[in-house]
Amino acid sequence: QAQLTESGGDSVQAGGSLRLSCTASRTVTCMAWFRQTPGKEREGLATIYGGDDSTAYADSVKGRFTIFRDGAKNTLALQMNSLRPEDTAMYYCAASGPSAYINGGGRCSKSPREYGFWGQGTQVTVSA
Repeated sequence: QAQLTESGGDSVQAGGSLRLSCTASRTVTCMAWFRQTPGKEREGLATIYGGDDSTAYADSVKGRFTIFRDGAKNTLALQMNSLRPEDTAMYYCAASGPSAYINGGGRCSKSPREYGFWGQGTQVTVSA
């Protein structure tokens, strides 16, 4: 079991920045950030592999968002820059054991089905 605690959600204007943080209760293989809006599927945004800190991003956030370890191995951050109104969503931190890496073909998967541990979510609202 791994418990995840997120923080950092807020309301900002378009073009602004936010940093989300997530702390896991133990070291895991893959950690990731997802987001979800009502009526839509949970979208994988960015992943990081515990073995070598390699990362992967969804096209929708590539170049604007950065996932990284923030100090301790089990502390994760998502730096979000150049925010847009369409980034408004509930953001979730997630963690997985080796299956997300194996099933991801050598990088941590962005599919929510591969992650068994989830935070409670933190709301990000971007106004035009």
